Amino acid sequence: MSAPPRPLLSELKALWVLALPLALAQAGQALMGLVDTAVVGRLNETAQAAAGLGNSLTFTIMFFGMGVMMALDPLVSQAVGARRPADARTHYWTGVWLALATSVVLLVPLLLMGPVLRLVGVAPAIADGALTYIDVRLPGVAGQMLFVGARSYLQGVGRTRAIVVAMVLANVLNLGLDVLLVFGAGPIPALGIAGAGIVTTVCTWFQFLVMVPALGPRLEGVRRAPDVQALWRAARLGLPVGLHLLAEGGVFGLAGLLAARLGASSSAAHQVALTWASLTFCVAVGIGSAGSVRVGWGVGARDLPAARRSGLVAFASGAAFMSATALMFVLVPEPLARLLSPNDGVVAVAASLFTVTAVFQVSDGVQGVGAGVLRGYADTRFTFIANLIGHWLIGLPLSWWLGVRGSYGVVGLWWGLSAGLSVVAVAVFLRFQWLSRRDVAALEPAAAGAGEAA
Repeated sequence: MSAPPRPLLSELKALWVLALPLALAQAGQALMGLVDTAVVGRLNETAQAAAGLGNSLTFTIMFFGMGVMMALDPLVSQAVGARRPADARTHYWTGVWLALATSVVLLVPLLLMGPVLRLVGVAPAIADGALTYIDVRLPGVAGQMLFVGARSYLQGVGRTRAIVVAMVLANVLNLGLDVLLVFGAGPIPALGIAGAGIVTTVCTWFQFLVMVPALGPRLEGVRRAPDVQALWRAARLGLPVGLHLLAEGGVFGLAGLLAARLGASSSAAHQVALTWASLTFCVAVGIGSAGSVRVGWGVGARDLPAARRSGLVAFASGAAFMSATALMFVLVPEPLARLLSPNDGVVAVAASLFTVTAVFQVSDGVQGVGAGVLRGYADTRFTFIANLIGHWLIGLPLSWWLGVRGSYGVVGLWWGLSAGLSVVAVAVFLRFQWLSRRDVAALEPAAAGAGEAA
């Protein structure tokens, strides 16, 4: 008779069964930006810098909205766990209305990007291209928010296959249409930067529509009309997550603006390195989402040793994966850069940035996983504070000092970002160590607060 699986190995398997489709779905979002950067990079370095900057700024603003939409994660999963499928579907419809309201809010900063780019001194050619890209991405904001809401519902009810299918189909469509609209063919004119943005907008709506049939048939007792109190509860639950993602994504977006001041080659190289770093980080986010679910199950069952074990396995998995990607950045920096840009000057600068990227991969993975694990303990405020201090009070000033005031250029900007990520990683891991050693009674106020919000 074979021995039962050891707890850590069993936990590792369970974590990755849940994490893999979520990581693929997250990576699929970044992959569309990667394809945009690669295709437009075949035009020239200025176009690549502009499209990369436009994509970075658009995604940074939408990152906040995606965080707000993550309020559906606990709402849906708690209803499913309590065997109330109609309530879970009602929460989904609350998410639909929340997505539409959030989209309207997000349009405001996106429409104000013109004055911002002029204020920070971005070169006119790069600024104009970035604004063109942002303008054609505006109709896709609502589609992105609706997609995140549908994804939260489907992962809560265990239908993760539809999420992966939508991601794969959307990326295949994105690649084909990018080449067609950016360069043109036959009667279709070459649209350049605008073409890349149009395609991403179309594919964003496409992946949401692909997932709609997986939501399942109508259920009795589901409330579809907007409920102001339910919307407010969901927004209050998701706001700290949105602020955390805005603090993190915002500092990288601002670094992109600083890189744009250093010239087209530096800006394009920054976008190349950031595109690859965002892709690997998405896997860490998927692991963190799975860790959040498993830690939450342990806390809810009052089995804190199981919750601690789930958290540690998630941290170790994230660190191991990001260590492998760090090795990739060290061993093949130039081929990776050349996949996104044919320009020798851009490739040389991006290859030097990959050295810094390799250094902060583990920190990036640990802080990405840690944010998810802490959500399992119903602790979202600390992650926001840690990101605010690490990125904005330490990382950004150091980036400015090294890259703009100093002589290190865009590489100096990235060393500052690396320092901020490392501070956040240490902070969230220490917070986990403290929370995971508390007793059940000490954790009850946070659990009760989460339940009340739900």
